[in-house]
Amino acid sequence: MTTEIAIVLLLVLVSSVLLVTEKLRIDVVALLVMLATAWLGLISPAQAFSGLASNAVVAVIAVMILSYGLDSSGLTQHITQPLLRLAGDSEARIVILLSAAAGILSAFMQNVGAAALFLPALLRLARTRGLSLSRTLMPVGFAAILGGCLTMVGSGPLIILNDLLKQRSLPTYGLFSVTPLGILLLGAGIVYFILLGRRLLPSGSSDARPGHQQELIQAWNLPTSIWYFAVTPHSSLAGQTRESARLWEDYNLHLLVLDDDEDVLYAPWRHTTFRAGHQLAVLGTREDALRFAGDHALRELGDRCRLSNRLRGGIEAGFAELVVRPRSSVMGLTPRQFGLRKTLGFEPIILLSGSREIRGDFSDVPLNPGDTLVVYGPWSALAPLQRDRNFLLVTPIEAPIRPARQPLVALGCFVLGIGLALSGVQLSLGLLTGALGMVLLRVITIDEAYRSIDWRTVFLLAGLIPLGIAMESTGAAAFVADAVAQRVMGEHTILLYILVALLSSVFSLFMSNVAATVLLVPLVIAIAGSANLDPRPLALLVAVCASNSFLLPTHQVNALFLGPGGYRNRDFLKAGGLMSVLFLVVAVTGTYMWYS
Repeated sequence: MTTEIAIVLLLVLVSSVLLVTEKLRIDVVALLVMLATAWLGLISPAQAFSGLASNAVVAVIAVMILSYGLDSSGLTQHITQPLLRLAGDSEARIVILLSAAAGILSAFMQNVGAAALFLPALLRLARTRGLSLSRTLMPVGFAAILGGCLTMVGSGPLIILNDLLKQRSLPTYGLFSVTPLGILLLGAGIVYFILLGRRLLPSGSSDARPGHQQELIQAWNLPTSIWYFAVTPHSSLAGQTRESARLWEDYNLHLLVLDDDEDVLYAPWRHTTFRAGHQLAVLGTREDALRFAGDHALRELGDRCRLSNRLRGGIEAGFAELVVRPRSSVMGLTPRQFGLRKTLGFEPIILLSGSREIRGDFSDVPLNPGDTLVVYGPWSALAPLQRDRNFLLVTPIEAPIRPARQPLVALGCFVLGIGLALSGVQLSLGLLTGALGMVLLRVITIDEAYRSIDWRTVFLLAGLIPLGIAMESTGAAAFVADAVAQRVMGEHTILLYILVALLSSVFSLFMSNVAATVLLVPLVIAIAGSANLDPRPLALLVAVCASNSFLLPTHQVNALFLGPGGYRNRDFLKAGGLMSVLFLVVAVTGTYMWYS
């Protein structure tokens, strides 16, 4: 073992530990690795930065923009509505249709985006048709993960695989080369839950309630009485701030709206100062509202005041459920820190974090992925959350919103990008052409395109690619490959396939599946060379099995459904354990039979 090989292996070990323990953010780890390979002299600076211009990175960026464009155009809503009508009230039919649809969509868009698309529909069905969320969310989520194996652009590992093969002068895979295996995996996953879902998944609870706002009110036992008051010149409230008035602490009231004739403020922030002439709308019981009015000499207003006209019947505002997305920028922050009232204009009503339900003031409680917030706010402020990267809006908007933006044009741009890739044009060039088409044809704005990109994923890819180059150029990959090959030399080839599949699955449980692919592909290519085997099937098996992320709620899709489905880690261990075994059997058998 040379000094360079030892340094590379140590760098692999350190980066793996950092990725597993999450002591640093994954993109920061990747950037550290990128710089370390250059500073340690393992590769040249040009090679260290080559990942930023790689085909895989540009293709991932283009897929993110295309996914956002399809969603914001309203095209995806046209997909879900007919499926729900076709599924009717049959739980099995709902699982089959929505799982198949989520899987197919994941073939061309990010799997977490495909899963998030169906979450609002499933939550509505749970309350309107008595559907069990715990028996439907996990099957649809797993299908979204499995669907990423239907095409070579369906998941990060498969997108980057061709780049890794090209770097080693190996033939790449076509867009639909992996489709037969992906169909087998997706079909096996759907059949698995249809046959065993009721035994493996918690039964959960279901409710049937009419009307979106009414079902939300009943589900959360929300207060519905809104009272209107005016601040008189002699009121002790005049000159006080919202925070000093202690509306929730002393009166159990939520301040929904403040009207001063010139402006209407929804969910006024804590430093808003009351003045004579202000009109207030507060949410709570009549007893608490009258006590608040009496203590501060407020004048009660009738149901024909300005505020009641605005709020009557929920025409302008209403309750909504928000779910914190995985990798959201608000993770670990409190509502006070990111300005739930000041920035977004929502009055917080309830926070459900795990099994803990907090009513009233949770301004200083840090948020976690999957946490559910019940808020009150204007529809005009809630509508943009349908395309927000931090929150998933569960509640349907019940007021008129901006119409869908050119769904056929968005579809045309998407088909153009895919068509160019199929015609032999480089994948990144074809997809980015389709993405730019959406901007030029005004499906989305250029600012929206920038916001749609998850830059952490981009720098994760760009930062870890140099590590793969260093492993190969220093001989570290060949060194490890020879050590592994000696242990399996003389054994049946299928044992090597099983070993590779297990390694990829285990790595993807504790680190990014992209990171696992970048680290393992150079290794298995070298192992295949030592064993005189075609390296491409083994490399494909690595990228496919990097999606075997069902055992723990560490995958983005699993994290998204953890809270709404009421799942615990043991639910993933139980249902995901058998799913992982089934995945390995299908992936290894299919790859060995069709691609080797």
